[in-house]
Amino acid sequence: STPETRGPTLKTRGPTNSDLLNAGRPPEGKLARRKILPYGARMIAEARLEAVPNPSTRRDYEVSFTIPEFTCVCPRSGFPDFATIRIRYIPRRKLVELKSLKLYINRDRDVPIFHEAAVNRILDDFIAAADPKWIEVIGDFNVRGNIKTIVTATHTRGSKRRRR
Repeated sequence: STPETRGPTLKTRGPTNSDLLNAGRPPEGKLARRKILPYGARMIAEARLEAVPNPSTRRDYEVSFTIPEFTCVCPRSGFPDFATIRIRYIPRRKLVELKSLKLYINRDRDVPIFHEAAVNRILDDFIAAADPKWIEVIGDFNVRGNIKTIVTATHTRGSKRRRR
């Protein structure tokens, strides 16, 4: 078979001079008018917490999640921040669906947000999605500048203010 009839071939060399010259430049034509994201990045960008029915509403039980790879960006320095997020809650009528939580948590990886704001936003969004009886969100942030930060936010259904 001729090279024209074969399928696509793999590049065996590094980038061409043209590739290097165009690196970092915005695409031209239709691509310039439309931002194209890989499907995973698009799923993360569009992520929202989704709720599903609680199959055991006749009793209280606790659900806990540990999210060891949370990342966001410091709004003052632009440096990345890393944390383990722990969520514990007692559901009412709805549970948060795990895949939606995974995608939702990854949205903050390039977002400039303070630690306290990140934890409280997770709490507020969780309440809006699932309306739990009780919830606690803990952000255990890695040491930065010799300071360890742990932010805890809680909510009890029916209370107007968050308690610790």
